[in-house]
Amino acid sequence: MTASPAVADTTGSDTPSSSATGKGSASSITGADVKKARISEQSTPAWRVALKFALAKRGTPYVWGGTGSGGYDCSGLMLKAYEKAGIELPRVAADQYRAFSRKISWDNLKPGDLVFFSGLGHVGMISRPGHMVHAPRSGDVVKEEKLSAWRRQAFVGAVRPDPKGVALAMKQAKAKQEPAPAMLTATL
Repeated sequence: MTASPAVADTTGSDTPSSSATGKGSASSITGADVKKARISEQSTPAWRVALKFALAKRGTPYVWGGTGSGGYDCSGLMLKAYEKAGIELPRVAADQYRAFSRKISWDNLKPGDLVFFSGLGHVGMISRPGHMVHAPRSGDVVKEEKLSAWRRQAFVGAVRPDPKGVALAMKQAKAKQEPAPAMLTATL
């Protein structure tokens, strides 16, 4: 015989719940439900917000000095993307690089990392392994591109504006891979 745990009435009502009276429909909470709730209640990492913003700007014209809907330059796009996520960055690429003491190597790039090229004259954001979103140059538009061999040679370094968010995303990914907790099913 399996015991069902008692569930307290948290509605503040003195009226017995439908499950206590045997009337109405019952709902169950399973281990899978608990797992889903644990994952969904964790906040969205800032880098995901920034990346979503930057990717949504694909097709927007490059405008030198641009930081708005009329167009973006490379550092203006990164500035606004992370601003949307609640992280302040300096205005220009070189200052964005210098704003963070911890540098990230080419082999350790993660989505949301800012990557710098050509003597700190250009910045993009890693969108997925081997790709970045950026505002390339005058006459072009914001786009996602594969990181080429040329980019590898021009790479100066990278920074991670949201290190806690990267750690959180890794934790969330691991939690999704784990089996649901074994537990009794509570019927309400």
